[in-house]
Amino acid sequence: MFQSSLYGGVEAGGTKFVCAVSDADGRILNEIAFPTTTPEQTLARVIAFFHQAPSLQAVGVGSFGPVDPRPGSPTWGFITTTPKPGWRDVDIAGILGRALNLPIAFDTDVNAAALGEKRWGAARDVDDFIYLTIGTGIGGGGMINGGLMHGLLHPEMGHIRIPHDHKRDPFPGACPYHGDCLEGLASGPAIAARWGAPGDQLPPEHLAWELEAHYLALALTNFLLTLSPERIILGGGVMRQRQLFPKIRADVRHLLADYVQHPAVLHHLDAYIVPPGLGQRAGVMGALALAMAVRRV
Repeated sequence: MFQSSLYGGVEAGGTKFVCAVSDADGRILNEIAFPTTTPEQTLARVIAFFHQAPSLQAVGVGSFGPVDPRPGSPTWGFITTTPKPGWRDVDIAGILGRALNLPIAFDTDVNAAALGEKRWGAARDVDDFIYLTIGTGIGGGGMINGGLMHGLLHPEMGHIRIPHDHKRDPFPGACPYHGDCLEGLASGPAIAARWGAPGDQLPPEHLAWELEAHYLALALTNFLLTLSPERIILGGGVMRQRQLFPKIRADVRHLLADYVQHPAVLHHLDAYIVPPGLGQRAGVMGALALAMAVRRV
């Protein structure tokens, strides 16, 4: 049975959508997940789910991208130059807002996950942090002084260029835009293409994980040196391989060479580079937090 002051959240992923309804304290009352197919089919399922919750106050959407999160922009709420077939230039926020007749809060999936981690998860005690998801793609977001990162559009941390030793790793990269950017070298599809099997079929001692940790450590070192976050949270399907965390931390320590003189980095990397406190629910919980925030504006 639904009650008053309910909120809707949509984790709009390139592989699957997760929709949830919660109360004002973030207690999930109903939830559904389904594969991402065409925009028409997928958004129709979202709309049908939320039509079952007549007391909704707002819906938050954290979407795969790139997206346009700029309020006032003519393409606000759109997915833009995504390589996901059929989803380019889809007005996801507009379609949902018109169908549900509700306020829609909209941001990237990683910014939404960061907001969820700030409110309920591994970033409750910090105001400056980044959240990176490593899965079907690689995306990054986070908060600076307690505000979500946007800037020109939004961060595209998955597409930074990192050193690529072609002798050690002759794989050319899997990104359709940049080839061997971070996403092209370290995403789930890159792992599968390089090794001939998806990561969840590779044993923990496979050489894949040493290389994966190296690429992620290169990226984190760059983010640490440029943004100086108080914490780095690593989520996404690839990071379910928990053996990656100690390897990444060791590589980051080596790459920094004690240059950053802060106890968190020098002595407490196990509490500095961490998994999400909300686990695989960070995205949908963050979308719910977006919905709650829009009602306070």
